[in-house]
Amino acid sequence: MIRVVVADDQELIRTGLTMILSAQPGIEVVGQAADGREAVELARRLRPDVCLFDIRMPGMDGIAATRELAGPHVEDPIAVVVITTFDLDEYVHGALKAGARGFLLKDAGPELLVQAIHAAADGEALIAPKITARLLAAFSDTRLGRPPAQPVEPLTGREEQILLTVAQGRTNSEIAGDLHISLSTVKTHLTSIMTKLGARNRVELVMWAYETHRVQR
Repeated sequence: MIRVVVADDQELIRTGLTMILSAQPGIEVVGQAADGREAVELARRLRPDVCLFDIRMPGMDGIAATRELAGPHVEDPIAVVVITTFDLDEYVHGALKAGARGFLLKDAGPELLVQAIHAAADGEALIAPKITARLLAAFSDTRLGRPPAQPVEPLTGREEQILLTVAQGRTNSEIAGDLHISLSTVKTHLTSIMTKLGARNRVELVMWAYETHRVQR
């Protein structure tokens, strides 16, 4: 059972998201919050598998709440999926840098929402397809004034290959099928890549692939 905390300052939307998720087998909404600060307190107390946060909330917005629960310095991060009505690159980039494992627009529909929750719970990431390529191509650490990190050890040829498939939005199962290798082998390679790059999730791997120009813009 995937345990979820939902946070949105609009009660109607919060209730709607809760109803959609609660209707799914294997998903349980264990808490709701109307602002980011309450959401952080709930998440720390309940330790859900996934948090679903709106970006714009009073007191503490979704990006700040994400950073509190999943930021680079959090020892035991909680998976966060950010959802918003605003298709703004700055919001998406800020959420991903804060540690979010997913980013969706509120018009994405129930199917994509459920996919994002499952992906986050499984340690993967899902970003709304319509903004993924544009976002990742537009932002880089170089643009922010610092060079991209370098791996502690060079990536192997197979790791480079898997990194590119991840950057193309392929899931672990799809990568295994594409490269004719086992799912466990894919996971082993991903763990190695993350260790070499000091990355904590697939989103950071994809961003690094763009920042280092491994993926054409």
